[in-house]
Amino acid sequence: MRQKLNFWQIWNMSFGFLGIQFGFALQNANTSRIFQTLGAEIDQIPILWIAAPVTGLIVQPIVGYLSDRTWGKLGRRKPYFLIGAILASLALVVMPNSPALWVAAGMLWIMDASINISMEPFRALVADLLPSEQRTTGFAVQSFFIGTGAVVASLLPYILTNWLGVSNIAAEGEIPDSVIYSFYLGATAFFCAVVWTVFRTKEYPPGNMEEFILQKEEKSGFINGIVEIGKSFVTMPKTMIQLAFVQFFSWFALFCMWIYTTPAVTKHLYHTEDTKSLEFNEGADWVGVLFAVYNGVAAVTAFLLPVLAKKFSRKFAHSFSLTLTGLAFISFLFIPTPELLIIPMIFIGLGWASILSMPYAILSGALPQEKMGVYMGIFNFFIVIPQIVAATLIGFAVKTFFGGDPIYALVLGGVSLIIAAVLTQFVSDEN
Repeated sequence: MRQKLNFWQIWNMSFGFLGIQFGFALQNANTSRIFQTLGAEIDQIPILWIAAPVTGLIVQPIVGYLSDRTWGKLGRRKPYFLIGAILASLALVVMPNSPALWVAAGMLWIMDASINISMEPFRALVADLLPSEQRTTGFAVQSFFIGTGAVVASLLPYILTNWLGVSNIAAEGEIPDSVIYSFYLGATAFFCAVVWTVFRTKEYPPGNMEEFILQKEEKSGFINGIVEIGKSFVTMPKTMIQLAFVQFFSWFALFCMWIYTTPAVTKHLYHTEDTKSLEFNEGADWVGVLFAVYNGVAAVTAFLLPVLAKKFSRKFAHSFSLTLTGLAFISFLFIPTPELLIIPMIFIGLGWASILSMPYAILSGALPQEKMGVYMGIFNFFIVIPQIVAATLIGFAVKTFFGGDPIYALVLGGVSLIIAAVLTQFVSDEN
């Protein structure tokens, strides 16, 4: 039986997510911009993004499996936080200095793999250290740090340009200094935040160390690891299977947003596709502001969602949030000015906070403690598979059926979120 932790213990164990989200937010808000600047066409961008979900598909279950079987001076999950932070910070420094499109695409692979090494064990850590009744709060605190980190990271190019006078334009094929320096700051924040959690959080050792060592030795090796992951996948709890469908449609929509918001906003509201123009870069910076808005709202509503879940249910809170977010996606088609886009971003923030907390809170009560890491890694399949589908098909669909207009990718994302909201009602939420 796990003891209840106080608020500051939960705060410290989740603080590393602040840094992780610096990496993800800079990636999400600026990767399409970097690809376009280095010569990518609109319909090429989704397939270039495929690196991110593919690396998560491979890395997260392996890291989860390994961390379940790790114990040393740093603990069980913390060694993976630290390794991922070092590698991701280095990748963040290199990414905006990519001299060619293929280099940037390759760096996205490396950066996303490194971020995933850090991120997956953080999910398992909450389930490791908190009793069931505190897990909704634990995942909500993670959502708060995700939102807070993403606000600052998304705003960095805008702040550097408008407050500090850093150049926001560059020669053809070169990344503006405002983006480059933002990535440098993100690398520093990533490393420092993860180190804080590593040294301020104490993990529980295995209850029976001799049995733990014996099982580790019996199931050691790469082949045994793959077999164990496969067995765990086949024997997933019913709740996990039901949540898989909710996650598929939720993350399909999010990937549409991350890929297409910049080209959609710059084309529809700034009336340009010329990446060298001042208008394009102003529009791209404004997308960073919009992403900061939804992440800021997520940071605030993260603490409101447990209250809503307690009053009604976790399923109701999640379904309600997804519905509002889906309608917000669709509204992009009808909004006439950049400033008014802040309104749908408020509702998207609510949905983002819920997506980052409610499915994990529901799931953790259905998982065996000794397989928490591997199952959290497998659960990531249902985040990355829809992103792979989106990366593979959305570019083709937009080009074929919508005349290459990226705004319709956001509309498709909105429909997908409403489907996810309906499916949430069929999920079994039991401990």
